[in-house]
Amino acid sequence: MPGMEKVFFAIGAAAAGLAVALGAFGAHGLRAVLPADMLVNFETGVRYQMYHALALLTAAFALTRWPGSSLLVAAGWLFLGGIVIFSGSLYLMALTGWRWLGAIMPLGGIAFIAGWACLCLAALEV
Repeated sequence: MPGMEKVFFAIGAAAAGLAVALGAFGAHGLRAVLPADMLVNFETGVRYQMYHALALLTAAFALTRWPGSSLLVAAGWLFLGGIVIFSGSLYLMALTGWRWLGAIMPLGGIAFIAGWACLCLAALEV
């Protein structure tokens, strides 16, 4: 897909900026409000969002080197899906106390792992 490198780069940059903002919100706005275990959950969501925002930037860069790689496109979408599912469920759980959201978090983790596998395989197929 032509242009996916720009899409993933823009989403990665936006996700990284949002991670910084959410981290500041957690440190300054939630510390006094959330129980310690929920604050830890929120911070874990921020950390994994930042890691995978950088992974999206990596996928975008790789697409400039190896255009047309369907594995790199899959990696980018898997990283984005992982951010939404994994980090998003942690944010919601921390803010609402809905612990049942912990049951869907592994789906986000699987998306992250699959994204890294796609990135690896894309590098090997070149």
